[in-house]
Amino acid sequence: MADNRQPILRKDSASNALHPLAKLNRLHFWLLVALNIIFLLVGQAAAVILGRFYYEKGGKSKWMATVVQTAAFPILFIPYLFISSPQSNSEGSNRPSIITVSVVYFVIGVLVAGDNMLYSIGLLYLSASTYSLICATQLVFSAILSFFINHQKFTALIMNSVVVLSLSASLLAINDDSDKPAGVTKSKYVIGFLVTLAASAMYALLLSLMQLSFQKVLKKETFSVVLEMQIYTALVATAVSTIGLFASGEWKTLHGEMGGFTAGKIAYVMTLVWTAIAWQICSVGVVGLVFVVSSLFSNVISTLSLAITPIASVIILHDKMNGVKIIAMLMAIWGFGTYIYQNYIDDLKAKKTPSAIDDAPHESRSC
Repeated sequence: MADNRQPILRKDSASNALHPLAKLNRLHFWLLVALNIIFLLVGQAAAVILGRFYYEKGGKSKWMATVVQTAAFPILFIPYLFISSPQSNSEGSNRPSIITVSVVYFVIGVLVAGDNMLYSIGLLYLSASTYSLICATQLVFSAILSFFINHQKFTALIMNSVVVLSLSASLLAINDDSDKPAGVTKSKYVIGFLVTLAASAMYALLLSLMQLSFQKVLKKETFSVVLEMQIYTALVATAVSTIGLFASGEWKTLHGEMGGFTAGKIAYVMTLVWTAIAWQICSVGVVGLVFVVSSLFSNVISTLSLAITPIASVIILHDKMNGVKIIAMLMAIWGFGTYIYQNYIDDLKAKKTPSAIDDAPHESRSC
């Protein structure tokens, strides 16, 4: 594995000489990989479970649940300041204007805020395990949108993944014995299902737009540029979500919501704080794996997290796991597998073509 790893930074000899990880020995390298895997898996699962816990214990503000998904973005400045990307002499002349970059960040940031709002509504009406399984459909939308927007091939393996994941989501849609949260009617369950499906589609669109931005506007994809994209779009998304919180009037209910939180006021604050931190820990893990190993490996682990979260929610939140949901999860894992294998094949082909430009990472939700 070590011989095949491809950091996202360009592989020319000058870059390698400046690469911050070039001096790491094998043990330290794998410890860094393991740390980023833990960040991604734990961050993703913890964020979803805490988000569901917030609603179960009396939280009602969808806008607050949206704000916390990006509010802890300053955490990303830690790796940004300590790990810099190699600079080439030609970068200055190829750098896009500040106005162009600002427009890109603003548009994507607004879309991120809208997407986060859809996810918040979905998690309000669905259990954490059902929510995570439906989120897996983002791979379906990613494959379709990447075909039209990024001109990526639609192979037999990708088609298999699309069909299997679609069937998995369909099983959850018609599951009469669904583990709806307390007080959620069948109609609200359907709304939650459709909204989460829409959020997955929008997230896939965001990934394709980010990839297009790296290829056509930013024209490079170093660690620093990827982190800048994460930081500034999160800044915009947080600002938009905060405006929504005040414009909707939900901010007036937060004090009463805290008082009525069944786990206590301190637990209320800690739930929101750690939800925000968990989302950004997940983001650090995603970007870290892209930087240390490759975008393919980051995608593999991100995809794996979608299968782990339902299991974690069953253990921690005691979500109901009936026969239909088990079949849906097994089908989703099969869809993950074929999707990952296709990416592995594409990665092998890319390595045989040194001049090929790396694609932007197709991370899985929701970091």
